[in-house]
Amino acid sequence: MPSRLATDSVGAETINHHATIGVLGCSGRVGSLIVREILARHFGAGVTLAGGTVRSGYPVQGDFYTTDNPEDLFARADVLIDFTNPESTARHMWLAAKHHKPLVIGTTGLLDAQHAEMSDAAKEAPLLYAANMSVGVNLLLALVEQAAARLGPEYDIEIMESHHRHKVDSPSGTALALGKAAQAGRGTGEFVTDSRKGARSAGTIGFAVQRGGDVVGEHDVSFFGPGERLVLSHKATDRALFARGAVRAAVWLKDRNPGLYSMRDVLDL
Repeated sequence: MPSRLATDSVGAETINHHATIGVLGCSGRVGSLIVREILARHFGAGVTLAGGTVRSGYPVQGDFYTTDNPEDLFARADVLIDFTNPESTARHMWLAAKHHKPLVIGTTGLLDAQHAEMSDAAKEAPLLYAANMSVGVNLLLALVEQAAARLGPEYDIEIMESHHRHKVDSPSGTALALGKAAQAGRGTGEFVTDSRKGARSAGTIGFAVQRGGDVVGEHDVSFFGPGERLVLSHKATDRALFARGAVRAAVWLKDRNPGLYSMRDVLDL
């Protein structure tokens, strides 16, 4: 992991930097929110929109440059944000390497092989990957790692996540990231992501998934110990928080050296 550098304060809304941002997948659920946040000047006049990619025939809201050729957008932007799909993201990370352009990746559901490709592409360009761009979730990741390290193996760990009915990947990328944080703190922990039958195996980390309605995202990490239970929770009520986090990450990443970064680097956690 590259060394962590000083960043803007976590609670700040206005970022005193300049960046021209390209949005890969600008008509998508999160991509359209990123466009809206930038055009509304929520991050100051210095953060502007280079444009976005959109599939031919897909509608977009707003008057800005669009293209169905990602390479055109890489040529126009200082830094790019990708909320597309695993197959498209795999192509975009190599375009970032080719053009030596910073790329923020928020796409979830990536395969292990695609994560390995990301590490290789990051040798040529600064890449930042986060399963969740919210400040609160990334603070939660740090807290889960600390709790897992301090509570010890006698505490069983269970992760419950809930999302809207249309979410495809399961468990969510955020839930898996929370599991990895628990693994890092404890130093071990096999994931159990399918239906459990029989008694619990010692040292495992369990996952439970709910899909329904329009839930933006809810995650609970429970530590079940002798005589007590600790629950660390995060509930997202507005998908725009992911857009704000992605723009903050893009501005931070713009002038970094090649390497693979995370939101914990952005927030200096």
